[in-house]
Amino acid sequence: MNLVLDRPVQTARKTVLVVDDHPLMRQGLALLINQQQDMHVCGEAEEAQAAMQAIARLHPDIMILDISLSGPDGLDLLKNIRTTNPDLPVLVLSMHDEAIYAERALRARANGYIMKQEATEKVLVAVRRILNGEIYLSDRMSNKMLQRYVGGAPSMIQSRIASLSDRELEVFRLIGEGRATREIAEELHLSVKTVETYQAHIKEKLALRSGRELIQHAIQWKINEKSA
Repeated sequence: MNLVLDRPVQTARKTVLVVDDHPLMRQGLALLINQQQDMHVCGEAEEAQAAMQAIARLHPDIMILDISLSGPDGLDLLKNIRTTNPDLPVLVLSMHDEAIYAERALRARANGYIMKQEATEKVLVAVRRILNGEIYLSDRMSNKMLQRYVGGAPSMIQSRIASLSDRELEVFRLIGEGRATREIAEELHLSVKTVETYQAHIKEKLALRSGRELIQHAIQWKINEKSA
């Protein structure tokens, strides 16, 4: 289902488009942002097609984008946006571990990444910094990236997971959430055979010997991600 909720435009304030498939999250962000004197939510969307339509119609100053959407995920949407709206500032907001996803988001030309677990005030800080032309990452992620550049090596498992393509990582995440192959295919609008091919690539890259090991590994990764 497509969903776009337009709000009255107030020209003195920066306009924000919120793209998230959770209504309560959208409502919470809209309530927070609309209380500010320098910005307001001009529209909302819950999936990729509605988001692209909203961008074309509303021309927002910035977009807040969740990675996990129904259908094409946020990273796929971001890559599509960059072909048509290369200069639109985008803040990626996600529940997923920034150690895995933040760099992927930046490679897809996001302007910042923030986890949903962060304090709500941080979202406002991130939006304002991005509108000011800066890149926003949490202090923890900024430090991790700096440590890597000065010689700190990632763990073996982090290195192997980082080797997965964006689509392979999305399949891996869904396996960790307990989804069967056919469910993953339906969620990502792919054929079952294509998903099985991705699963084979994941097993090879993570040095796993069986589908059972793949499931166990993915579930453990999801547990670790939630407790990080």
